[in-house]
Amino acid sequence: MTSIIAACDLEVGYGPIPVLHGLELEVNAGEVVALLGPNGSGKTTTLMALAGALSPSRGEVRWKGEVAHLPLYQRTRHGLSIVTEERSVVMSLTARQNLRLARVDPEAVVVDYPELADHLDRKAGLLSGGQQQILTLARALARRPDALLADELSLGLAPQITSRLLTAVRSAADSGMAVLLVEQHVRKALQVADRVYVLRQGRIDWSGTAAQALANQSRIESSYLGGNTSTATTP
Repeated sequence: MTSIIAACDLEVGYGPIPVLHGLELEVNAGEVVALLGPNGSGKTTTLMALAGALSPSRGEVRWKGEVAHLPLYQRTRHGLSIVTEERSVVMSLTARQNLRLARVDPEAVVVDYPELADHLDRKAGLLSGGQQQILTLARALARRPDALLADELSLGLAPQITSRLLTAVRSAADSGMAVLLVEQHVRKALQVADRVYVLRQGRIDWSGTAAQALANQSRIESSYLGGNTSTATTP
């Protein structure tokens, strides 16, 4: 498989204190990789480092086999999309304008995301939280990036919206995209993922296939995720 984005012996922090310690992971074309871990384990820091928003103090990020030096805004021009934990739609613009801002065709988008068809000319700030997140993901995927970094797509959303978003992510990977997914709902993430990394205190504590993770979900949750299963096991 072709590695699209990878962390190699990556150390990243805020100021002098490192958050990630010797991080090693890769995401290949055509797969969904779930990055799991308790709060504060470094998941968002990992995404920000891979995206170019944070600079490593040691190690490197590799993009299609080459060391990545470009900042975030330039990486997005070269085939990277990122969906952050905070919804990134422009609330004062309509859904149609948000899509055009990303240089994608709104009419083509609603073919894949019919939920938006009746709301293209509504301001994003008047959409429901689920509609805003569908718009965010649709805008990211419609650019046909080589890789998507997605941070907590389902945060605060109803289960049916979560399933819709994760189905879209799986379809994107099936079309050849590399996807790194941070997700609070472990079982839902594992149902669409191919491989899994479990991050704890800035280090990879466990890695394997999604099938292996599903077979050992209880042990992984208790050993690596701090036993917090209140949201992790949502079916």
